[in-house]
Amino acid sequence: MTDLPALVQGFRDSGDAAPLVQAIPYLRFLGLRFEVVAGAVQATMPFADHLVGNPSLPAIHGGTLGALLEASAIVQVLWDAPAPVLPKTINLTVEYLRSGGPADTFARSTITRHGRRVIHVRSETWQEDPGRPIALGHLHLLVEG
Repeated sequence: MTDLPALVQGFRDSGDAAPLVQAIPYLRFLGLRFEVVAGAVQATMPFADHLVGNPSLPAIHGGTLGALLEASAIVQVLWDAPAPVLPKTINLTVEYLRSGGPADTFARSTITRHGRRVIHVRSETWQEDPGRPIALGHLHLLVEG
């Protein structure tokens, strides 16, 4: 069994999320990478053929965009939260704004409210221009209970 608190503390100490990603199979499957940029965690989902949902466009599958939004929010909470508890998703609402093409996709999350038990997070994904998001996410995460 993976020692999650040690992985989270290692991430906080070094800013290197690779061991944390390796411990979570779905993050590995998506190929996610995380880096800390100006105090915020930025996620990168490199383009891969298995992420395409509509091959005639080709467009990235909406489920992978939702997973990127959720992973970005969770890793941001792990970066900011005082205790290394893996947040549990209560709900996730995704607003799909435009198709994601065959290119790397990026995400960043902002904690909008940090309660004792529930954290509200806003996430956004983009490809070429952060000012033109392709999807937005609003999440409620349980951090204690």
